[in-house]
Amino acid sequence: MTVKINQPSEVGEYDEAMMLLLQLLWGDGFLSPGGPAEVAELLEGSDLAGCHVLDVGAALGAVDELLVVTHGAARVTGIDIDPVMLAQMDARIARAGLQDRIESQLVTPGPLPFANGSFDLVFSKDSIVQIPDKPAFFAEVHRVLRPGGRFLASDWLRGSVGAYSAEMLEYFRLEGITYNMATLEETAAVLQQVGFTEIVVRDRNAWYLPIAEAEAASLAGPMRSMLITRIGLARTEHFIRNWEQLALVVRRGELRPGHIKAHKAA
Repeated sequence: MTVKINQPSEVGEYDEAMMLLLQLLWGDGFLSPGGPAEVAELLEGSDLAGCHVLDVGAALGAVDELLVVTHGAARVTGIDIDPVMLAQMDARIARAGLQDRIESQLVTPGPLPFANGSFDLVFSKDSIVQIPDKPAFFAEVHRVLRPGGRFLASDWLRGSVGAYSAEMLEYFRLEGITYNMATLEETAAVLQQVGFTEIVVRDRNAWYLPIAEAEAASLAGPMRSMLITRIGLARTEHFIRNWEQLALVVRRGELRPGHIKAHKAA
């Protein structure tokens, strides 16, 4: 059973200081770890030629640009609930001259505003964690995919069911972002229930743990003075504590990045 932390995701959870910090750690336009290499790992050489892709949680648009420029998608529709982020995405896409192949669309939580069978691929990079009703969302993903379409996502998952530890609750408090979490096994079961086939879920904890520990050390060490200049002492110290707690819960296996892959039957 998914345990809900906070309420359904709200606009404005990522303030300017957090978006700056995440991009300093993860790269220009990226608000989740791994950058282009992790996108490529998730796609695993998938041929996107001719594909119309829906990107759920497009944020600043760096992933959408990658899907077109590096991975050959014909078109990408990036959706998000945050208009501030989408404005930055639009500026990014305009600078790249890709307005004819990438579009943003502001949405509200709930059913996806697209017709049945609209997309060849639904993609998401670490944003499904903010959606509370997983069965309803995965059913919508299945609906908007064409027969034979694919669903590829990475997400923040949890290591076990039941009550969260005090350490995990402290991480949630420091993070200040909505977490509606499921395990890999729960996710696979729901995907099967709504009709997906060829379901693969993959634990990425071992990949992210050394990265998280290095990030925490960098924030407390080499990056600290620069961050104080950019975002102030209070926010810098907050993020240092945040990342120390992040590394702790990843090390304990309570927070587990994962990959999710599934097909809609042809």
